[in-house]
Amino acid sequence: MPQLCRPLRWLMLLGLVAVATLAAQDRPNVIFIFIDDQGYYDLGCYGATEIETPHIDRMAADGVRFTDYYAAAPICSPSRAGLLTGSYPRRVGNHIWVHRADSPSGIHPDEITMGELFQSAGYRTACIGKWHLGFTEPFLPKNQGFDSYFGLLHNLDGVESIYFDDIGGVPLMRDDEVVKLPADPAELTRLYTDEAIKFIEADRDEPFFLYLPHTMLHNPLGVSDAFKGSSNWGEYGDAIQELDHNVGRIFDSLKTHGLADNTVVIYASDNGRKPGRNADQPIQGNKLTTYEGGLRVPAIAWGPGVGIQKGHESATVVNAMDWFPSLATFAGIKVSDTRIIDGRDITPLLRGETDDVPDADSGAALNSAAPLQRRWDPSGEFKPLVTRDEYLDAFFYHGSQGALAAVRSGPWKMYLNPRLTLYNLVDDPGETQPVRNSTLLRKLRGMVIMFQNEMRLDARSAGDSLSL
Repeated sequence: MPQLCRPLRWLMLLGLVAVATLAAQDRPNVIFIFIDDQGYYDLGCYGATEIETPHIDRMAADGVRFTDYYAAAPICSPSRAGLLTGSYPRRVGNHIWVHRADSPSGIHPDEITMGELFQSAGYRTACIGKWHLGFTEPFLPKNQGFDSYFGLLHNLDGVESIYFDDIGGVPLMRDDEVVKLPADPAELTRLYTDEAIKFIEADRDEPFFLYLPHTMLHNPLGVSDAFKGSSNWGEYGDAIQELDHNVGRIFDSLKTHGLADNTVVIYASDNGRKPGRNADQPIQGNKLTTYEGGLRVPAIAWGPGVGIQKGHESATVVNAMDWFPSLATFAGIKVSDTRIIDGRDITPLLRGETDDVPDADSGAALNSAAPLQRRWDPSGEFKPLVTRDEYLDAFFYHGSQGALAAVRSGPWKMYLNPRLTLYNLVDDPGETQPVRNSTLLRKLRGMVIMFQNEMRLDARSAGDSLSL
């Protein structure tokens, strides 16, 4: 954000969050490892046999592994917007396709990102990796809550790299300076991890929030010489094994510097990739689709030292927006009740205090009530069919072009087009056997109508550099 706007920005931020009275040494560090384009079955702990991922598998064994976790969108930019704002990408105007290199838009400066949330609470913050959320001044990472930035603002595929042909390729950036031109995909996983470890090791007495969105596993893939041919899955498998090795380096650094007992680490993918590869992997659908394979992705939460339960597998339906209020709770940050977000506080589930996400009005966690700011005015037809907590717990699938395509409530998923079609995802995760149940169809249809009305009335605009 331009310097003249910064004081006003911080006054606004201070009014939107409140920090509990936790001493600095009691506030946990937070690391969010965000993988690009990793499919649901593409880790050892999720059923992959073509690769070895011992470090991530150990993370799952010592933490919570989610089986029914959803990315905010089946494509990069909207997914990142949902994660960082705790809101559906559609709510924040970042729901359609991706921010290409010529895009004039990004996350609106009025939005509160996860970086800003932690920064305003006195955390050191860094974004290391792929940004993809706007490329002009108001939208850059240092104007969205991050003290420092290292990585690629863009993708490396031809859709975006063509805009950099005149200067020799997509640049690797440190804040506003070019570090290397062009960026080498084979170096990025190691370089990002090197930078992450430097950040972790600096000023270790101060709590930190590290957002680590890797460029891999997006095409074009890049693998260093040390990992070429290391898997039984070609370049893709090799890249996963290199990521796993570098996740291990992060954990080694935490342990070496005595930080492991006071750190939360999240591992998740930004969207799906491809369907399952054998009869034991029934999920279908690719990236960009609203089949389960497009949005259901790996997600692991680790933090035994701060109370996250060990060795737990959760089938509760959770999504990327839930991290915003939940990680805030770990840090003792109360999310403002003047800001509408969609994420739910799942810390009681993570800590083993509940089996599911508690009701929003339960008071079970610091930010349990965060989604209660969402609109709730069911019409007479649907009021007896849908409870408020059922509505808040539902997940609404949007396609790569931003259109609402389906809704999930409990085990049930209902598609809207070409006709209302219902599946039981517990019994049929492959979405092959439609279920006939007019009562459920009517109930889920009611949720869709209420959600469409909510977005029509309450969705906010994307930032546009031409009008800011």
